[in-house]
Amino acid sequence: MTTIPIPFNRAGLVGNEFRYISQALENGHISGDGRFTKKCQEFLEKELSVPKALLTTSCTDALEMAALLLDIQSGDEVIVPSFTFVSTINAFVMRGARPVFCDIRRDTLNIDEQKLESLITSRTKAIVAVHYAGVGCEMDSILALANRRGIAVVEDNAHGLFGKFKGTHLGTFGCLATQSFHETKNFTCGEGGALLINDLRYIERGEILREKGTNRSRFFRGQVDKYTWVDLGSSYLPSDVLAAFLFAQFEHRDQIQSRRRCIWEYYNEHLAEWAGKNGVGLPFVPQYCEQPWHMFYMLVPSLEERQALIAHLKSRKILTVFHYLPLHLSEMGRKFGGEKGDCPVAESVSDRVIRLPFYNELNEADQARVVSAFKEFVRV
Repeated sequence: MTTIPIPFNRAGLVGNEFRYISQALENGHISGDGRFTKKCQEFLEKELSVPKALLTTSCTDALEMAALLLDIQSGDEVIVPSFTFVSTINAFVMRGARPVFCDIRRDTLNIDEQKLESLITSRTKAIVAVHYAGVGCEMDSILALANRRGIAVVEDNAHGLFGKFKGTHLGTFGCLATQSFHETKNFTCGEGGALLINDLRYIERGEILREKGTNRSRFFRGQVDKYTWVDLGSSYLPSDVLAAFLFAQFEHRDQIQSRRRCIWEYYNEHLAEWAGKNGVGLPFVPQYCEQPWHMFYMLVPSLEERQALIAHLKSRKILTVFHYLPLHLSEMGRKFGGEKGDCPVAESVSDRVIRLPFYNELNEADQARVVSAFKEFVRV
């Protein structure tokens, strides 16, 4: 019998995706800011209690909007964890900022808040807190430091929609926050994102930047009799077809989150003994954090063992992946002065992390195959 491959990720349908796409077509408005775009934004605003949510074409675009709203200029400095996706800092570098890479904590793999103050200079304009795997950064400490030094905090919450830190939703702490609806996320439309605006001062300009630098939103609200070019901007609006797909997923929030919790807990329960015997680390979630069940990762003892494990799983038609390569050691990172040893925890974690298959439709039988394959692995 042929063994069916288990992919790392597979986007799934949960309800009304096709019906809502058809409705968007029937409405005759499939460009940005149609009916379903507005429904998605209203959903996020209500569920997260944020003043304004603006749907974007990607989390990357939402980050670029954040850099524009903070008026990042050449020579400004932005502190980010080295262990993150390139978009986290690229959005600010594109505005002329110099990245300042911070190491991560050994437990949650989030930015190490204890190292932040030593990295702040008179040029520091922002700190970007990335909630890795949807587990909240130490926001109390980060906000206290940022407020004391007059620095903006932006949350890259690509992994963390509906996660909480001390009972408060991630994405609601910084003046700005970004979300991702890429196909690897809990809720998806293939490619998509959102900018969450928690500081009322940025709402009107946020709408302008998103509408190519025009005051088009004010025009449609009847606040001006015509709209024109008034600021910088770009086209950050997703098609209403994508928003239709996304809203169908939002409608099944509880179903999706419940299923993903079962998947995460199955891995955690059935791999705990094996991990303990083999010196493998499992995800750590502080008691005061509520995770959104975004991913399941493990930390193996060495790069060689990680590569051997990936190959072993691949031979059994199970796809696992790793991430991220430390940004300070990338080609671009080195141009900004990054050197080996600057962020030792990030460097170590990057060599040892492995992510397991994780998607909404992953069934228990396939998870059992994954677990069995791990237990069959012979250490190098």
